[in-house]
Amino acid sequence: METVAPFKEAIDAIKEAGGEAYKLCYQCGLCDTVCPWNRVRNFSMRNIVRQAAFGLPEIEGEDIWRCTTCGSCPQRCPRGVGTIDVSLSFRRIASEAGISPASIHSVSASLAAEGNPLREERAKRADWAEGLSVKPFTEGMEILYFPGCYLCYDSRLKKVAAATASILNRAGVDFGILGAKENCCGESIRKAGDEELFKRLARENIKTFIDNGVKKILVSSPHCYHTFKNEYTEFRANFEVVHISQYLFELINEGRLKLTEEYGKKVTYHDPCYLGRHNGIYDQPREVLKKVPGLELVEMADSRQDSLCCGGGGGRIWMDTPKGERFSDIRLGQAMDVGAEVLVTSCPYCITNFEDSRVTLEDSEAIEIKDITEIVQEAIGEEKKPDKDGQ
Repeated sequence: METVAPFKEAIDAIKEAGGEAYKLCYQCGLCDTVCPWNRVRNFSMRNIVRQAAFGLPEIEGEDIWRCTTCGSCPQRCPRGVGTIDVSLSFRRIASEAGISPASIHSVSASLAAEGNPLREERAKRADWAEGLSVKPFTEGMEILYFPGCYLCYDSRLKKVAAATASILNRAGVDFGILGAKENCCGESIRKAGDEELFKRLARENIKTFIDNGVKKILVSSPHCYHTFKNEYTEFRANFEVVHISQYLFELINEGRLKLTEEYGKKVTYHDPCYLGRHNGIYDQPREVLKKVPGLELVEMADSRQDSLCCGGGGGRIWMDTPKGERFSDIRLGQAMDVGAEVLVTSCPYCITNFEDSRVTLEDSEAIEIKDITEIVQEAIGEEKKPDKDGQ
């Protein structure tokens, strides 16, 4: 197990990397009691904070890569210890030393070369929009739609991007996309410890947004939302950022979007960590679902601020998690326990993990996994075309 020493140099490195709040910890253990890892195995965030206090961070073990940055422990800490910051400071030290999981090295290379973590060609970033009446963004448009990497390339999640485009067109929203001009927002690689690559991606995106006259950005991923809204401000960049669940609520309330089709199923909603705990968005997605005719909304255990993490944050979406240690398996079980026919969420990482669990867990194939936009797309129905008399 490699450590960073001597003590003073290590503590200085931890402080510089953002983990100085370790000194507030008095080892009460509340962080461990709420950590989702302790539902599937023994894990101690408190131990990581203790390592920081002694200036001996263990950077070659698995534990520093476990934190999903879900936000459960900071909201319960009585001393305001930035437990996530401490964990990420270790990752930054490890990354600078060239010590990180092989999958992270691969992702970093793809991000540096093609601007996405999925080893896909930058030139194909807008291919999802072919045939969907989606225009290139031009200055003066109402909104830039930023789908995010998974919605641009992943076969399952392209359906979410298509549903979003269909809804925006139906509501008469003047929007466009930047396609190959944009990069990954950089949130997950920052949480995986590669601060320099994050800064490069962020600066390139900010320049692209400014050069193209972008003022308002609509995103599908809570991770993009959090990064554009809360982290790009570090570069003195301020754009109006809205998540699709917020925008759907706005479009419906303004009468720009009519939900007319019955959706006669029992539905439960999963709060993504970066939409809920990190940004306080709980009500709008639920209010949207409540407006869908015939939809019955039920709550699972561990919802809203206590929502159980899917396991995809903090770069974990790129790391293998063995069967038996997947939080998403537990979450699907909670959805099935309340009799839900559909588990709805609004995050590409959550959908990816839930779909993986759905095909591996016994009896779970009976439940559908949907993004909120896919429910709304069904509820607005097919656009009626005028007959030969113009009616």
